[in-house]
Amino acid sequence: MSDHATARLLGAADVRALAERLGLRPTKKLGQNFVHDANTVRRIVKAAGVGPDDVVVEVGPGLGSLTLALLPAAARVHAVEIDPALAGLLPATVAERAPDLADRLTVTGADALRVTAGRLAADAGEGAAEPTAIVANLPYNVGVPVLLHLLAELPGLERGLVMVQAEVADRLAARPGTKEYGAPSAKLAWYADARRAGPVPRGVFWPVPGVDSGLLAFTRQDPPAGADRAATFAVVEAAFAQRRKAMRGALAGWAGSAAAAETALRAAGIDPMTRAERLSIAEFAAVAAARP
Repeated sequence: MSDHATARLLGAADVRALAERLGLRPTKKLGQNFVHDANTVRRIVKAAGVGPDDVVVEVGPGLGSLTLALLPAAARVHAVEIDPALAGLLPATVAERAPDLADRLTVTGADALRVTAGRLAADAGEGAAEPTAIVANLPYNVGVPVLLHLLAELPGLERGLVMVQAEVADRLAARPGTKEYGAPSAKLAWYADARRAGPVPRGVFWPVPGVDSGLLAFTRQDPPAGADRAATFAVVEAAFAQRRKAMRGALAGWAGSAAAAETALRAAGIDPMTRAERLSIAEFAAVAAARP
């Protein structure tokens, strides 16, 4: 196969024609907003740093705009699509617009919130390399849980670049001590170091969404040493469920009483009157480990 194989990217007219062929009306339920701007998908692939050794997971490929831009850059693209009609059309679109690259595509028709590493490996075939990156236009309504699920399920993911609602990107990239910092920020920090990677204009989508979009880049990092993820996430959830309260009060239910929460907090070296948004993921892990 040529290293210089290219793909004919989709424009606005192509996206509408493919949707018409399927009788598709984008649904809010599935968070369907299709990118139709070739410059945007090229920019995403470049910003993601996808290289010839990468196996990319793409969630919600839709009509294939981003898929076609990824295929020339990556060793393989593994597309996960919940809509059976879209999952069925994607291989044909790639065969038509990037025939030299069609064998780099694997499509899994599944809900990305429930897809397993085993299912992806089985669909990719024996001897296929594990995914190394995620690059996706994530459905707005499930972007955060999908990202956290895939990072948990696919330990080989080294980095990623995802398009999400702008305020979600702000929350996921937020650092302790900022007003945007919350449970999603802390949980993502267990897996990765995240940062904002620029805005995406509304006009590159069809239909045009009612909210702004943004790019979030992340790089895998080790979780706190010796920490238990489920126990740590339970502390994160309890703390942010009552984020206006000091940790002593917010964790009373989790610990059994406010006094027990205070004991755990002091054992972890944390002021019981601190609020959740001040704590790093390592500090949440320390509290979880100190539970009486």
